[in-house]
Amino acid sequence: MESTFEGYIIAVYGAYAAISIGLTIWIARTLFKNGAVFLEDVFGDNPRMAEAVNRLLVVGFYLVNLGYASLILKADGSTTVAEGIEVLSSKLGLLLLSLAVMHFGNLYVFHRIRRRAKLAVLPPPVAPQMRLEARA
Repeated sequence: MESTFEGYIIAVYGAYAAISIGLTIWIARTLFKNGAVFLEDVFGDNPRMAEAVNRLLVVGFYLVNLGYASLILKADGSTTVAEGIEVLSSKLGLLLLSLAVMHFGNLYVFHRIRRRAKLAVLPPPVAPQMRLEARA
């Protein structure tokens, strides 16, 4: 019985590792490719800075998500194939939620960086040219 349990859990670990690494790489590449457009707009005068910031964000994304995927890897006592699938499903669901949070976090960072860059180039406010009297 113990060897059957180990066989299921090894298969669950293998499937979890393959799927979580694949999802993390796919999402990181998507963020890298599409985030470059935002950062090029922000750092229009310095394209090397845009590329460097984009790479640093992706490295951080990899570190956080693969670290978190490793932390939630441990499975608690599944003895059947069905329980192994349930464990795999719950682990992947938790990982997908963390990937979504990181994705929206990256979008927020891109938004803030872009907004700050746009505010820096806005023209100064203009004083009113005339006043209108209120009608009674």
